Amino acid sequence: MLTREDCLALCELTEGEVEAIAEHEHVPEMIAMEMGQYLCHTTDGEARIKRMLVDDIQTSRSSGNIAHTAKLVSVLRHFVEHHPNS
Repeated sequence: MLTREDCLALCELTEGEVEAIAEHEHVPEMIAMEMGQYLCHTTDGEARIKRMLVDDIQTSRSSGNIAHTAKLVSVLRHFVEHHPNS
């Protein structure tokens, strides 16, 4: 049986990136892990994940949630550093 940590390790994304996908798509984390894994292996998938992160940042910023916005900006920076095709 795979644990949550096993699935996270297999999906090639960080916990923050998975949380952002889950937030953007309104799905549970496990589904976000699967979606992220799939997207990382498609032609435009990394760009789609980057767009999700940017959308989440804009939504958080417009709601005035400064702490969450800062976290998402950090997640985006890490994602772009580790996924140069985005």
